[in-house]
Amino acid sequence: MPTVYDIPANILIRRLAQDLKSREEISPPDWVPYVKTGIHKERAPDDADFWYVRCASILRKLYLYGPVGTGKLRIAYGGRNRRGNHPNEFAKGGGAIIRTALQQLERAGFVKKRGGKGREMTDIGRSYMDKLSGTLKLELSKAIPELEKY
Repeated sequence: MPTVYDIPANILIRRLAQDLKSREEISPPDWVPYVKTGIHKERAPDDADFWYVRCASILRKLYLYGPVGTGKLRIAYGGRNRRGNHPNEFAKGGGAIIRTALQQLERAGFVKKRGGKGREMTDIGRSYMDKLSGTLKLELSKAIPELEKY
């Protein structure tokens, strides 16, 4: 049975974002078009589906590295802060985006809290991701026959 480890991240996240778009529990808040993703960014994201892509990416990270808290995810989505004449420094990503996405994924039943360690995947979320990666593996093996060896 193929798992998330067997599918390239960009393909999995793109398909997962399409699936999350059809769920009513996951919807972008009103403030999403106006907010930056962190202090290291200059503008808000241009992508109309940014919220679903970020939720899919967070779900993948929870599958691979969970349990993970908001602080670790802020570090994962951070980047280089260009400070003019001062040397560049690392800056964490925005926490409100991550927290709200985690709350929506929790409402959908994919994620649950685990004490003081952050959030982790539920059995429903894990099976959802495994089924999706299974269908993606079949599609990829039909499109690229060389992948059947792996």
